[in-house]
Amino acid sequence: MTTDPTLTELANRVTEARNRPAYGHDALITCDRVVRIFSTDGVEVQALQGLDLLVREGELMALVGASGSGKSTLMNILAGLDTPTAGAARVAGRDLLTMTAKDRLAYRRDVVGFVWQQTSRNLLPYLTAAQNVALPLSLSGARVRRRTRTERALELLELLEVADCRDRRPQQLSGGQQQRVAIAVALANSPAVLLADEPTGELDSHTAAQVFDAFRTANERLGTTIVIVTHDQAVADEVRRTVAIRDGRTSTEVLRRSEIDAATGHETVVAREYAMLDRAGRLQLPAEYTEALGMRDRVALELEPDHIGVWPDDSQDR
Repeated sequence: MTTDPTLTELANRVTEARNRPAYGHDALITCDRVVRIFSTDGVEVQALQGLDLLVREGELMALVGASGSGKSTLMNILAGLDTPTAGAARVAGRDLLTMTAKDRLAYRRDVVGFVWQQTSRNLLPYLTAAQNVALPLSLSGARVRRRTRTERALELLELLEVADCRDRRPQQLSGGQQQRVAIAVALANSPAVLLADEPTGELDSHTAAQVFDAFRTANERLGTTIVIVTHDQAVADEVRRTVAIRDGRTSTEVLRRSEIDAATGHETVVAREYAMLDRAGRLQLPAEYTEALGMRDRVALELEPDHIGVWPDDSQDR
């Protein structure tokens, strides 16, 4: 037999809800039910459909998804190049919906760094590698002495193992060298977040591994939070957290952790996939799971003491 909650109990629940920390209060990047709608010739396309995402400070993570899933739209929003239609998005305390044009310029200059897929898009062809890295410091809101700019550029080029390229122009560099210099450019102003859109898309697997090592170095040595959009499964497998986007929402998440075998002492990486539960309680089950069980339109649910059971709809069989 159950009893209805008393007025005191209800009041306590309301108080608890009010005092609960805001969603994403401790995250560096917070996307709260983000919607982005594009209109072309009177036709509306919903690229993001209430997407939720939290990224903690110091993370090195990957975003994956099929073409048209919404991941590039999300990256443009986080980079300050686009604005959500609805929802809330914050990066390093900046509200991406309410920023003025001046705020947005300062945000792109000082808060986020960006590396594009096209190697030629990241660097100015008439400047040397060192000059390219020093340029963001020249454009910074803070006055930085020329000597300091030069020292910072050489420090970053050395960190990313391309110091020998400092006096070469982009056309004199290999694709991998160009991307590592581009990472140095993106890091010049010590951004809170480094965003990379398919940074290894034009590279062979060996060179891609070198570029990813540069991202890992920046993450581990400088503490920079890094978010990489990639189709390259080899890159996605190298990070501790991979978030998949499907139909404009986060769908699944793979977390990897290191475990040491007690008998052999060998370290192995164990990966586990999770389905994402958004703030509205919606759950995106992997398509291969639902197809294997013939799940369509609706499913049967049952609440157990420690889990929720999900079964194919059997109402037609009764």
